[in-house]
Amino acid sequence: MAESPVRDVIIIGSGPAGLTAAIYTARASLEPLVLEGEPSSTSDQPGGQLMLTTDVENYPGFPEGVMGPELMMNFKAQAERFGAEVQTVKASKVDLSERPFKVWVGRDTDGEPTYLAKSIIVSTGAQSLMLGLDREVELIGHGLSTCATCDGFFFRDQEIAVVGGGDSALEEAMFLSRFASKIYLLVRRDELRASQIMQDRAMANDKIEIMWNTSLVEYVGDTKIEKVKIKNNLDESISDLDVTGVFIAIGHKPSTSLFEGQLDMKENGYLKTQPGRTATNIEGVFASGDVQDDYYRQAITAAGSGCQAALEAERWLEEQE
Repeated sequence: MAESPVRDVIIIGSGPAGLTAAIYTARASLEPLVLEGEPSSTSDQPGGQLMLTTDVENYPGFPEGVMGPELMMNFKAQAERFGAEVQTVKASKVDLSERPFKVWVGRDTDGEPTYLAKSIIVSTGAQSLMLGLDREVELIGHGLSTCATCDGFFFRDQEIAVVGGGDSALEEAMFLSRFASKIYLLVRRDELRASQIMQDRAMANDKIEIMWNTSLVEYVGDTKIEKVKIKNNLDESISDLDVTGVFIAIGHKPSTSLFEGQLDMKENGYLKTQPGRTATNIEGVFASGDVQDDYYRQAITAAGSGCQAALEAERWLEEQE
């Protein structure tokens, strides 16, 4: 362990938050190491969720829009230009009980740690819960979405479906009613889990039709969604629903398993940070992006919190010196 150099900053995760943190810490001459994750991993996708997104039209500075993967490759290139080291590996274990902090990658977590760090920025993000149907990943951005505020504009005057029965699903449906001509809310039970005020608003919206006891079971279309197959959960009958878009709104899962028992978390599993800051309960460990944001969940807010985490880490390191 003594032979391992102690890094000033290790950034775990490489979405907008992690790579923005890398840009800022690299420009501060902290030579950050970014553990960006592995392509085969569903819980730690290099580049974050934007790598699975096609057109991004709400990120400032791109009046004509930009492809999600292109945007993230630009983030990465900018970080590397200023001296950030990016490794395509996934952190498999961390020990935050003492400084320097210890980080392992790979399967061997019993031996010596792979890296040591004075500070750590956690930017592992969160994943939208999906239905687990065939071709789900490849259809994201081709009629399938998990973010109404990101993609609702593309479905102007179209008939679409929203899957879910909680507050998030109803919020998505309400927002989408600004664009779509018709919204089918697919609810697998005979009741909604959403708050009463959200139920009242949705039921008062002429564009929203609630389909009770209904599950989406298949996406239909070669290169994009042309319709879907739905199942009546009471009689098991299958029928077609002619929609050109589907929004999955059954929740999100933050990628926080690596930090269980070490970093404080909210009841929903998101990392808890100090009000208005990115500092966690462990001094020298900061959290940014969707791993600690269960409200906004946007690329621009993730990037902003990555900047905050970098500045906080830089100032904290100066204080330690």
